[in-house]
Amino acid sequence: MRAYGAPFRDGTKVDLVHRAEADADYSSRLQVLNNRIKRIANDTFQVTCPWRIRVGGAKGPESMLLPAFDHLGIPYLPSSTLRGVARAQAIRELMRKRNLSWEEADKAVAPWLGHLEAEDKDSAGKVIFLDAYPVPTRTQRQGDPDNSRTGGLAVDIANNIWKWNGQNLEYSPNPNLFFSLKQATFLIGLRKGPGCTDEMLAQVKEWLIRGLEQGVGSQVNTGYGRLIQTGKTLSQYKGEFLRLPFELEGQLIRGRQVVNWRPDRNRYDNKSIAEVRPVAFKNMLRYWFRTFALGVLPVKQVQEWEGQLFGAITPQQKHGWIHVDLLNGRVTQPEPEPNQAGKGKLAGRQEGILILSLSEECQNYASKEKQEAVQKLFRNLTWMLFHLGGIGQGARRPCYSRQDRGRAPWWRGSTLIPESEDSFWDLPESVAEFQKLFQRRLVDFFAALGALSEQALDPRNPCSFDQVAKERWPQAVDRNCQIVVCSGKEEFKKPYALAILHQLGRQGEGRYDKFLCGGVQGGVQGGVVPSPVWIANLDDYQVVTVFGATVNPRKSYLEQLRKNADDFGIIWPLR
Repeated sequence: MRAYGAPFRDGTKVDLVHRAEADADYSSRLQVLNNRIKRIANDTFQVTCPWRIRVGGAKGPESMLLPAFDHLGIPYLPSSTLRGVARAQAIRELMRKRNLSWEEADKAVAPWLGHLEAEDKDSAGKVIFLDAYPVPTRTQRQGDPDNSRTGGLAVDIANNIWKWNGQNLEYSPNPNLFFSLKQATFLIGLRKGPGCTDEMLAQVKEWLIRGLEQGVGSQVNTGYGRLIQTGKTLSQYKGEFLRLPFELEGQLIRGRQVVNWRPDRNRYDNKSIAEVRPVAFKNMLRYWFRTFALGVLPVKQVQEWEGQLFGAITPQQKHGWIHVDLLNGRVTQPEPEPNQAGKGKLAGRQEGILILSLSEECQNYASKEKQEAVQKLFRNLTWMLFHLGGIGQGARRPCYSRQDRGRAPWWRGSTLIPESEDSFWDLPESVAEFQKLFQRRLVDFFAALGALSEQALDPRNPCSFDQVAKERWPQAVDRNCQIVVCSGKEEFKKPYALAILHQLGRQGEGRYDKFLCGGVQGGVQGGVVPSPVWIANLDDYQVVTVFGATVNPRKSYLEQLRKNADDFGIIWPLR
């Protein structure tokens, strides 16, 4: 996070997006367009986006990604998009029901949706799809624009933190502002064309509704684009295999981080908007998958499976086998403002329900055995994510207070808490029992990875992903990594493992050894050095992951952690 009032390197873009959001007022035009749809269509219905949607991909000023706008600059869903969604859903359903190939099913939908190679009466579609526009309804939440005025148009952010450069990983946070539509409701209109019966119209409507539920536009595997018929809820997503209520405490998951822009000074007040974002969970799952896989697979195979599971653009486009969604995401306790008195302030809190499901691509093209392996892998990977660290800002540290030291922000770190009644999530009280439990989860994860990659993996004999030195360590659970569980005395309201880390890493007021605690300046890994140490606080004990643990200062930290602990156990390497 940039400091409060810090200069912004891309001020023109920031100024543009906030002016566009603040000045947007489509309410009267949207009302006219919706009334026109009602007059023209034979059947209309509304669909609502639980989170965000982005259809389109044109670049605007400053190369910003824009959603689809009509010729008057109004956000909408083009009729061609809706027609494509209905057709794709119809093809998938006919493939399953009639055991057809994609090409055969594409021709089989001709009586409803047309096909160039069909007979004359079926060469054109029987149903006319109308452009869909947002309904100007008020669904405003804290920090969001007024939907009745903007149609849901809102500033969004993407931040590609880790990227592959050949066979090397690079840490380079790159926040990129763009527009999407947030929690928008659309009016969908269908009209009967020549030769269309009521039954045909009803069938196409069913296909369209089910297709929109799967997602439309870009990033559908990351929570974007789901559209649910207004007034209805999905009791279960198609392909769903994990549903986990959770609570997050600390610095929270953030969306855009630029508000109160001051173009005259090319500066902004750094007040981030807290937002429960499924993309944050998907990126963290991706991070931990990569770190564990690098300990047992060659880099090229890790890249291939990362792209297959999570999606990829290069070297070839893949949609991915996993959908990540969130339900009922909300902020239950805002984080204290930097200019507020810290005494007595509660830590920020968010909650929601994490949902993982198999994508259509996985269900249609992966074997039953591979689908079962994917579910097993992600069930165990999600468990490890929740017990290795947090998510969002400060994810490498557990939530702790700095109020007694009079420093803002008053809370640092991130503690992620599963709220499931499933016994799979129960934790033992002792360090030794937790050590065994975590190792069982690791063994199950690697067994699933071996089933997917169709090779025998030996996690008890891990490889070394990269060379290790004082100033260099790989983000990999390999031979040079250690994961431990420990308990000990809390100091300065910090859990034991964090207190020891700060004692050893402290180099002066507000300064810490960047090769142990991370830093924001210098280093061979770029201007920002991510800490090689992750700490998760599970109340009775802490889980500590140390990358590059075979070299000081990380080696010394582990020795000190073990020396002063009340109880201590090694999770990784497996014994």
